[in-house]
Amino acid sequence: MKQIILHHAPQTRSMRSLWLLHELGVPFEIARQGFDKSLRDPTYLKLSPAGRVPALEIDGQRMFETGAITEYLCERFPEAGLGRAVGSSERMMWLVWVHFAETISQHLAALTQQHLVLRDDNMRSAAVMNLEAARLGKCYDALEAQLQSTKESSEMLLARGFSAADISVGQAVYLGQRFRKLDQHPAVATWFAQLEARAAYQASLPKEDEVLYTKDFYPAWEMPT
Repeated sequence: MKQIILHHAPQTRSMRSLWLLHELGVPFEIARQGFDKSLRDPTYLKLSPAGRVPALEIDGQRMFETGAITEYLCERFPEAGLGRAVGSSERMMWLVWVHFAETISQHLAALTQQHLVLRDDNMRSAAVMNLEAARLGKCYDALEAQLQSTKESSEMLLARGFSAADISVGQAVYLGQRFRKLDQHPAVATWFAQLEARAAYQASLPKEDEVLYTKDFYPAWEMPT
């Protein structure tokens, strides 16, 4: 097997790829990237032209975009059973949920910008915070409905059980709870608790000195009345 190198920054989308690699049980190396201007270095831009993580080097080639990386790795290592093959009855919904993670992450990006990146209060917006937190809640609603539909056969997103779809969405919910709690979504909370217990999930978590989100929860500002 050729060398696999994952370019990763803690508490970013690249956690999806890191978690997946741990679940696949294949040998790989981690090239740690700072969540800073080093992502704009010309050398790194050759791997990820938008200057984002993750980037994956595999078989002498490079990839970026978590959805594409997830699909490729599941096809490259089908024996792990984390994908759903073309022709499978679950293929369509597997693709839907793998990529739904990015829908959640778009709202997380907006909330992260408001709470962490914009350091001056006069640059922040209570309206944006509340709107994006509400949109995140709508994403949880969609997950709740899906998990309710599969609960008779599986407590995962697909009836046949755990897959890379749970990894992709699980990573988004891991960060989403910084801005929207799961107290109104019991099926999502039960599902996520099972994901947290997985050894590969635990192996993908950041060390204490690596976290971007220093608080467990960032409440939206109160809207003026």
